[in-house]
Amino acid sequence: MITQVDSLEFTVLVDNTLEWMTKLPPGFTSELRLHLENAPPINPILQVPIVDLDHYCCGAHGLAILIKEYHTLFDTGPDGAALARNLDSLKVDIGSVDRIVLSHWHRDHSGGILEFLRRRRGLASKSQITVDLHPSRPFARGIAPPPTFDKVLACLPDDPTFQEIEALDAIVDRRDEGHVVQGDTVYVSGEIPRLTEWERGLLGGVRWIPKEEASDSDVQGKWISEPEILDERYAAVDVAGKGLVVFSSCSHAGICNVVSDASKRFQRPIYAVVGGLHLAGPELAPRIAPTVDYLKNKVNPPPTYVLPLHCTGLAAKVALVNAFGDGCVAAGVGMRARIDADSISATKSN
Repeated sequence: MITQVDSLEFTVLVDNTLEWMTKLPPGFTSELRLHLENAPPINPILQVPIVDLDHYCCGAHGLAILIKEYHTLFDTGPDGAALARNLDSLKVDIGSVDRIVLSHWHRDHSGGILEFLRRRRGLASKSQITVDLHPSRPFARGIAPPPTFDKVLACLPDDPTFQEIEALDAIVDRRDEGHVVQGDTVYVSGEIPRLTEWERGLLGGVRWIPKEEASDSDVQGKWISEPEILDERYAAVDVAGKGLVVFSSCSHAGICNVVSDASKRFQRPIYAVVGGLHLAGPELAPRIAPTVDYLKNKVNPPPTYVLPLHCTGLAAKVALVNAFGDGCVAAGVGMRARIDADSISATKSN
């Protein structure tokens, strides 16, 4: 079982969105304000703080979230450059991170792993780091676009290999079952049960099966349809007096399935849903209404906060704002949130 915690602080290190202008609920602060409150450089002539854009965060297509107190990095974004810039901008103590949890094998989530390990390897003082990932690493994944979903448009860049990760002094922990880590404070799911009718995975998702991995001669050395992305996992932290904070990077399994699994597993309310809800694009538009209805009306009580990130899409964000009001937070790169057993405070980098 997961151990309840008295507080949770997390920071969005990589996301598609930079959001500095939207009014945030009480307790949330943008990156801009965060920088200005932490000894910014001063213009020598004007004697006012400089908005030092050269050292602020950048956006990138992907997601990475630092779960600070519990020393866990959940995903790493699409590449080392974006992650490195934002780590520097937010002055993250990378030596304190001793576990990377990879939600699933897509490069926009795995792309910063090796750069993070390289940087950490150079530190004089650090603990051993573990990379927690699903054992089924694909040779390659790609996308076959609508309307037919049968012609492969492109493949994603390679994910890091187990050997590359181990070569940078990390322990590879291959898990396809649910488990707790970091002193039982962080739950990492196994494969997510698919129950809803409308959440049908990644439309056009394909996977390359090389000859040495295939048992069926018909699929040797071929692309096969793979909408399910069965290796995807979510993470959750249980804040005492509040409930579960659920981190779902891409929600290929469907965020309703994710929330349902977490709620049933722990018999605890869902306090916050954080991550990519994978509702972007016209072909996924029919999923928006039932998803928002489920989160607002079928989850009892409904989440206090929904933080839509990464692949959620504009139309879904609008629908979530209409349903949750200020409970739908304009989240993005650099958002730092603290959830306490009795109160919430959050700081967003923007």
